[in-house]
Amino acid sequence: MLLYEDIITGDEMFSDAFPIKEVDGVVYEVDCAMIVVGSGNDIDIGANPSAEEAGEALEDGQTQVNNVVHSFRLQSTVFDKKSFLTYLKGYMKAVKGKLPADRVSAFETGAQTFAKKIVGNFKDYEFYTGESMNPDGMVALLNYREDGVTPYLTFWKDGLKQVKL
Repeated sequence: MLLYEDIITGDEMFSDAFPIKEVDGVVYEVDCAMIVVGSGNDIDIGANPSAEEAGEALEDGQTQVNNVVHSFRLQSTVFDKKSFLTYLKGYMKAVKGKLPADRVSAFETGAQTFAKKIVGNFKDYEFYTGESMNPDGMVALLNYREDGVTPYLTFWKDGLKQVKL
């Protein structure tokens, strides 16, 4: 099993236990699901009800959470477009400083192109930091697939290191 950690903070962000797709050589998209967490430690990892079906009523003490966010204790955060661009500029500089020289050019080009996609659809994203909530670390982007109900998280590939367990 592979665990993906933020290279700046060391926070665990996700693992290969979830479906992962590399996009444009710059980011990973990790498919998520909404799960029901009980008041105890029991978790229902069953499938989501479809958009057409009514969702099941939650029992007392249960909440519905995103499985990746919950499993890796990611913390919700908020940005407006201007503050996100300021954060992104600093984050990209920090990541670039940790990359091998032969990867820097490809990273800069790919990251700039993908950042334009993010800014163009800024209102569609929710933002999550690692468990430490370190403002210098990676911010994961939560969005939904074309069906409007299937969540996925986007992580910067070069901002992660793989740890084999």
